[in-house]
Amino acid sequence: MSAPGDPANLSPGLTLRAAVDLLANRLVAADIDEPRREARLLVMTALGIDLATLMRGEQILLGPAVERLAALLLRREAHEPLSRIIGRREFFGLDFELNAATLDPRPDTETLVEAVLADVDAGVRRGAPLALLDIGTGTGAILLALLANLPAARGVGVDLAPEAVAMAAGNAERLGLSARAAFRQGDLLAGIDGAFDIIVSNPPYIASAEITTLEPEVRLHDPHLALDGGPDGLSFYRRLIADAPSRLAPEGFLALEVGFGQAETVDGMMEAAGFRTVGMRRDLGGILRVVFGRAPAGDKSGRSKG
Repeated sequence: MSAPGDPANLSPGLTLRAAVDLLANRLVAADIDEPRREARLLVMTALGIDLATLMRGEQILLGPAVERLAALLLRREAHEPLSRIIGRREFFGLDFELNAATLDPRPDTETLVEAVLADVDAGVRRGAPLALLDIGTGTGAILLALLANLPAARGVGVDLAPEAVAMAAGNAERLGLSARAAFRQGDLLAGIDGAFDIIVSNPPYIASAEITTLEPEVRLHDPHLALDGGPDGLSFYRRLIADAPSRLAPEGFLALEVGFGQAETVDGMMEAAGFRTVGMRRDLGGILRVVFGRAPAGDKSGRSKG
């Protein structure tokens, strides 16, 4: 076998089945998780075929297809995320396109969507005409996943990067949600008018000095604007928690994704700001991933952790 980074083993005349086997072995050598699944997706992307065609396995690769596949393989061996290579990511059962200005939506963030929907369900409000606001919307994944599950809700997504705003709007159009979603460029809540029933955010939360220590899939390919949370990783939480009450409707709900080890601190920030029924939610890995609370009003009471 050639060393990783050398596509010499890929040559015209390979069957689809042999190409998948070869790519899977190369991805194992490059220390890529789920190498066979990723090999299948790379072959499907390079050839523009569906899974049924791939599974038949006997189609022969011709020269142009081999060249396309070799190029994709080299990118993945260099630890460019698969989602960026194929240009899309599934999130909460929906398919999102992404670009260089957006974070790659990850399964951990689905915990944020689940926390909001659990709160809505507790109030029996799935069919209510709720107003949503997503700060740092990126691909629009959080807002659009919520709108897909809240049929009468409408929402606004805000991002500092105009390229992210354009991508989110495109995703809304592709998902048939553009009539209920609007996107705008802006810095957190600056220029936002009106009151919202739900404000959500997956803000930048990596301490500036720690960005160079991140895995290459994140460090080299996610936009630093969406990662850098200031010296201690908490800069955006301070601003958003201070400003959010002015844009929350009575009984409004604020839900924030947090990084590893930050939940207790952000929880304390929300309590100090007067948020009620402050609580936390764990992701599938058992990490406290979401901090949430009801809009400040009256005395602070009720508390849940789980």
